[in-house]
Amino acid sequence: MSQLPACPQCGSEYTYEDGMQFVCPECAHEWPKVAEADATEVAKVVRDAVGNVLQDGDTVTVIKDLKVKGSSLVVKVGTKVKNIRLVDGDHDIDCKIDGVGAMGLKSEFVKKA
Repeated sequence: MSQLPACPQCGSEYTYEDGMQFVCPECAHEWPKVAEADATEVAKVVRDAVGNVLQDGDTVTVIKDLKVKGSSLVVKVGTKVKNIRLVDGDHDIDCKIDGVGAMGLKSEFVKKA
């Protein structure tokens, strides 16, 4: 007979397997069989065009003229962007640029100031 782990919520030893998870019949708590690898994953490191590591709150400078999609505006070379926020997705940086507004930037087009 295999030894199943006790319920982490209520401590019951009457747990059972259900597909890829364990279930407690007493408190109805469910948890995955395998340890959560996502929690131990290394955080994504975002680097600028020169290789400097970027963090939330940094100030960056745009290194290339960038056309704003859906508008005739252009973000010029040398524009300073303060207080950036790093996000997941195709654009690494969320920010607010004076005269343009809120937008997303790719880290490959900025350098840390």
